[in-house]
Amino acid sequence: MIQDAERAEGNADVWGFVWQGNSYEGLTCDALEWIKSSGGGQIVEADGTISVNDENAAAALELAASWPGSISPEGVLSYQEEEARGVWQTGNAVFMRNWPYAYALGNGSDSAVAGMFDVAPLPSGQGHGESAATLGGWNVVVSKYSESQDAAISLAVYLAGAEAQKTRALNESNLPTIISLYDDADIAEQQPIIPRWKDVFLQAVPRPSAPTRQDYNEVSTLFFTSVHSVLSGEASAEDALADLEMDLEDLLDK
Repeated sequence: MIQDAERAEGNADVWGFVWQGNSYEGLTCDALEWIKSSGGGQIVEADGTISVNDENAAAALELAASWPGSISPEGVLSYQEEEARGVWQTGNAVFMRNWPYAYALGNGSDSAVAGMFDVAPLPSGQGHGESAATLGGWNVVVSKYSESQDAAISLAVYLAGAEAQKTRALNESNLPTIISLYDDADIAEQQPIIPRWKDVFLQAVPRPSAPTRQDYNEVSTLFFTSVHSVLSGEASAEDALADLEMDLEDLLDK
């Protein structure tokens, strides 16, 4: 409705919604949000059950497949985070799904929408579930092959601590992993978006890396490839998810 009204007033380049539609890990995040918020589970559940072949999941993907060329540009199927942000930050998209870093950049001096936008939880799907936001994260690890492990561990501990996380929250709008920082007065003043994200953070939906362990990368690749085939019209959601279920069974039943 907004897109049509904008175009009727001469804003021919505006789209309703941009997101991450390329065949990569970002699509795993987007599609997990669509499916989970539609009552379709989390691809592989915490107990190892493969739940992706589900009628609610199929309905969510069929709905998303209707977006390119209607409320989203056809090119969204090749968008990653920065392509989506580029369209939105120039004022050519009404809504965008992205990560918190885009909030700080959207208010930067080079942004056409600085000071003219806000954030909201992602909508729930088809009345079956609640808003679902994929757990992202800025992770710090130390390689076991490091020749300076003590120094690396000290740096990792510092970067994961409250002081460094507060700095990243203030400067980059990165969400902290330390709950108390969501109530920090300085962060609330400079990045008011972060306190409002506390409940979203506490209820974030993890990708199924824990139950699939060392197979997660392949699980995700199978999933986002299957989803992309639906979005691009190469397969129906029902067929794609049935094939995906069999592929996941073959992979995980070792």
